[in-house]
Amino acid sequence: MQISTLLAVKGTAVDTIRGDATVDLAVAELSRLGIGALVVSSDAQRIEGIISERDVVRKLHEFGDELLRRSVASIMSSKVYTCSPDDSTDLLMSIMTDRRIRHVPVVKDGILAGIVSIGDVVKSRIGDLEKDRAELFDYINAR
Repeated sequence: MQISTLLAVKGTAVDTIRGDATVDLAVAELSRLGIGALVVSSDAQRIEGIISERDVVRKLHEFGDELLRRSVASIMSSKVYTCSPDDSTDLLMSIMTDRRIRHVPVVKDGILAGIVSIGDVVKSRIGDLEKDRAELFDYINAR
């Protein structure tokens, strides 16, 4: 399955935050939205970084409660792995596994076009497996 097909089902909305926002605001947004990562962008089109729950937890040990007053840009992951709508979910699953990342922004023509989480990929894969199982079941029972 292509990423574009997955996005057609899940939607293309991407929650973003500015790099000059505080980590406190980022944590509040992650909690309010019930998500694990925010794309850091000043215009909601170009990716400057990504901040995840993992980034916050790892820096909490280093900075303590001062972390909440720091800027998102100071703790975000600057190296962001992205994918294209034309990429396959199998390729994306491999990248997520190899890189140990759970959120991958989708970029089309240099513009943010969506985001895919490991949960989205797993849900898609389970759907594919269920469809295959049902087809095999019908094939066996038709004989």
